Amino acid sequence: MSEVIKIKKGLDIPLKGKADNVFGQAQLPDLFAIKPTDFHGVVPKMVIKEGEKVKAGSVLFYDKYQPDVKFVSPVSGELKAVIRGERRKILEVVVQSDGKNESLDFGVQDIAGLDREAVVKKLLEAGAWPYLRQRPYDIIARVNDTPKAIFISGFDTAPLAPDYDFIMTGKEKDFQAGIDALKKLSEQIHIGINDEAASKVFTNTKGVELHRFKGPHPAGNVGIQIGQVMPINKGDVIWTIQPQEVAAIGKLFTSGKPDFERTIVVAGSEIKKPAYYHTILGAAVTPYIGNNLNASENLRLISGNVLTGSQISDDGYLGFYHSQLTAIPEGDKYEFMGWAAPGFGKFSTSRSFFSWLTPNKNYRLNANMHGGKRAIVVSGEYEKVLPMDIMAEQLFKAILVEDIDKMEQLGIYELAEEDIALCEFVCTSKMNLQKILRDGIELMIKELG
Repeated sequence: MSEVIKIKKGLDIPLKGKADNVFGQAQLPDLFAIKPTDFHGVVPKMVIKEGEKVKAGSVLFYDKYQPDVKFVSPVSGELKAVIRGERRKILEVVVQSDGKNESLDFGVQDIAGLDREAVVKKLLEAGAWPYLRQRPYDIIARVNDTPKAIFISGFDTAPLAPDYDFIMTGKEKDFQAGIDALKKLSEQIHIGINDEAASKVFTNTKGVELHRFKGPHPAGNVGIQIGQVMPINKGDVIWTIQPQEVAAIGKLFTSGKPDFERTIVVAGSEIKKPAYYHTILGAAVTPYIGNNLNASENLRLISGNVLTGSQISDDGYLGFYHSQLTAIPEGDKYEFMGWAAPGFGKFSTSRSFFSWLTPNKNYRLNANMHGGKRAIVVSGEYEKVLPMDIMAEQLFKAILVEDIDKMEQLGIYELAEEDIALCEFVCTSKMNLQKILRDGIELMIKELG
């Protein structure tokens, strides 16, 4: 095992409402949804119509640009609705469960005897291919590519993030089977683990290269780990996948049936009893927040973490790649001359408030921006929280003026939205940096393919 990689730049945001390693009790919902908006660059083409019966693993839609990449139902039942937005853009494909959990059978196979083509075929047929995402661009992996390596982050440092050591305990055999399958796609499998991790789920895994990391968020981001171990240059392709998805792939091969069971954490200052829950991919969130919310003020419910997650309604659905549901105050109450108060109860990345005197305090932060958009200020704040050799401010300016050569030179290939989320959090100018980066990535794909 390599030496501990120390991440010095970054920021841990101390939020209230972290869940202990305990499970809560909740009934599974009746409704589940796969949201095409969770997948960058995917143009969905529906295969079935509303009212048709489905089983777990039945194809709901496929990608127009990669027809082999299929998106399947996580439960058995019937297609309840196809929710559309502007210009008839498909936002949600909703399935109503019949409670039987019947699933298609794709056949048990011995992974050791399979070649790469057979593994790819099975992942595509069972709807497991979208688990694999590629860098650069953070899009679904292209079927015909052979990645330089596959990276898995075995821990998450985002605010109130789930503990993967806890989640993955008991899934060791499925995880190893998933790794064995992924080895058919790339000879190099890298797993990043927390230096303080006590679990042996990852350390006992065979056929992988382990890397220990230590430091503040975003040390747990797979993109940061790639940057430390195998920086992406022009022409390189690296795939990424999350631990629970690896175990799901393993179970697909050992049982023959697709596995959509997931463990999520429900956390945040507005959750009465933060806890972990067993659920199914794309579940409606209502059972997990029903009587579990602080109803004293308006709330913001987020599928994912507070930095990169998607805002959803209280009858919304979990995102495809999310293992976290977070509730914080909306922040639509304003205080007169709040900037002039000493701020003992306010979190600041600088020493603007006296709260720096209590470094171990957790805060009930809200979604208030505390100011409007301003001109880009060259403050050097981004570099303090981005542990990459990238001039972030110059990169964002290059994106805004659509200078593709500069974007390449300044490192756009190495970044995804989650990697610069802290830059957005500390941004003096209140810029929507994640959207700016995605616009730049889409421009690169359009111009360079």
